[in-house]
Amino acid sequence: MQEEIVKGTSLWKDAWKRLLKNKLAVFGLIVVVLMALICFLGPIILEGLTGIAPDYVPKDSDLVKSFPPSAQHWMGTDDLGRDLFARVLQGGRISLMVGIISTIVSLIVGVSYGAIAGYFGGRIDNFMMRVVDLLYSIPYILIVIVLLNSFGGNNAPAVVKAFSDLFGGGQGMNQIFMLFFAIGFISWLTMARVVRGQILSLKNQEFVLAAKATGVSTGRIIFRHLVPNVLGPVIVYATLTIPQVMLSEAFLSFLGIGVQAPYASWGSLANEGIKNISMFPWQLIFPGVTMALTLFSLNFLGDGLRDALDPQTRKF
Repeated sequence: MQEEIVKGTSLWKDAWKRLLKNKLAVFGLIVVVLMALICFLGPIILEGLTGIAPDYVPKDSDLVKSFPPSAQHWMGTDDLGRDLFARVLQGGRISLMVGIISTIVSLIVGVSYGAIAGYFGGRIDNFMMRVVDLLYSIPYILIVIVLLNSFGGNNAPAVVKAFSDLFGGGQGMNQIFMLFFAIGFISWLTMARVVRGQILSLKNQEFVLAAKATGVSTGRIIFRHLVPNVLGPVIVYATLTIPQVMLSEAFLSFLGIGVQAPYASWGSLANEGIKNISMFPWQLIFPGVTMALTLFSLNFLGDGLRDALDPQTRKF
């Protein structure tokens, strides 16, 4: 009797199958992908088909230029007569970019910091974690304000200007990318703690002892052997960090210290809409609903990834 060959599976394939069984996570994934495509491609398509740009101001003599949703303007217009749908798409670009770029910054800093602290342990670990505790005690808004005032605009570091030049450059874009890096710089603290805890539980495993015995350098052990084994929790936390970072940017823009005109984000659009909520409620409703839908979807996706990558919930 011929034996049936059973193909093995990997953690990532198994996690993907488990993720697809989670309807809320799949819904979140679909919404996030569609929202990203619409925000990054929508303004180009909209301007090509209708000639409506996010910063287009109609030249007429009307005193009131904020009109409700119509066939021509799906989300209405703002105080200057600019199409709100185009503005929401433009704001989505910046809000999604701040989520992605700031999370990448927090990943690079937090994973490296936490891995080094967890691997060396002892006094080094104790000192590095007390630094994290100290930074935790400082209000993040204060840190962002100091960084923006010190390194914003033309005073931005070279790496910030390099990224800014990819999107047109200029003082306004430098300020936006400095905001991205500033939020990312304060978002790595929890990531460092998560990674440190995982490294502490792995650094005495057999594969690490074998690497030490064969003369592998400390840097290679940390970043080639240990860090890849904590990618599961890192990916989950990164997915949950993106909406947290987007909310931070929206809050800062709502206070007027985030994204500045002529650029817009969902937070700055909500800030403009709250001023006219009694007369022109659509100015707040559409940016707010769009941001809320994206944040909910990201949280659903993050929860789904957490369940999919958690070996304790695996069913045999």
